Amino acid sequence: MNYVIDHMKIVPESESRLSFNDRSYHFGDGVYEVVRIYDQTPFQLDEHWDRLFQSAKKLDMNVSFTAEELTTLTYDLIKANQVIDGALYIQVSRGATPRNHLYSREETPVVTGFTMNAPASKQEEGISAWVTDDMRWLRCDIKTVNLLGNVMAKREAADADCQEAILHREGTVTEGSSSNLFLVNNGTLYTHPATNLILNGITRQLVIQLAKHAGYSVMEEPFPKDVLDHAEEAFITSTTSEVTPITEFKGQISATMPIGPVTRHLQTLFKEAIQKEQNLASKEAPETAE
Repeated sequence: MNYVIDHMKIVPESESRLSFNDRSYHFGDGVYEVVRIYDQTPFQLDEHWDRLFQSAKKLDMNVSFTAEELTTLTYDLIKANQVIDGALYIQVSRGATPRNHLYSREETPVVTGFTMNAPASKQEEGISAWVTDDMRWLRCDIKTVNLLGNVMAKREAADADCQEAILHREGTVTEGSSSNLFLVNNGTLYTHPATNLILNGITRQLVIQLAKHAGYSVMEEPFPKDVLDHAEEAFITSTTSEVTPITEFKGQISATMPIGPVTRHLQTLFKEAIQKEQNLASKEAPETAE
């Protein structure tokens, strides 16, 4: 039997009841997080909850629960579904009321969630990336469930036999359709700054910290898509892709590059960070409900 989170409770999936009046269904009016689970342990959970609450605040969304309650639910769901290696998806919609563009600040949020299997990894062989226009709205810093622009870009990339789409706004590279982008030249990392034009990925933030601690320079600045043509190394980061190399750009830019030493080093540092947090979490995990 598979279990899910429904209105802040763990229930069998067959007993979940979602309303047709939910605003996430009508308007994409909700926020979400995806948390990676390693050896039954959620990774960077506090950071994900911080961003979830920030996203809700930016959307003027009422929040009637705490991070501690979400953490307890997470561990309970991991235990109920016997997840060893996988991921948690958790969503908060503004609420369920008769359809109306105008929202009320008094609506009760609807919290749902489920676990997923671990995604297939492309970290060893790398991926091809499709370079295309960024057609999304201007608040990409909010992790909203309204992802149609990302979805269309991902489909365009897949149709070209690519695993990710790399987006640009009028020639300035922003990020991937479901990831952040890093380039490496002369041992320096380059990535778009954390403005409203990108999602400040949890993995992005950790990789920047790891890189700086290892002695690499990190430049958070906009750069034109033309520089993709002569990058020494390139990789994407996200909760599910971790640190995945790019070996080829296709579409509006055509270029190939090897999987370089900086990318490989950061992959190793990232794995070490996972192990370190697992060791800490095993000592601090909350008691699960029986």
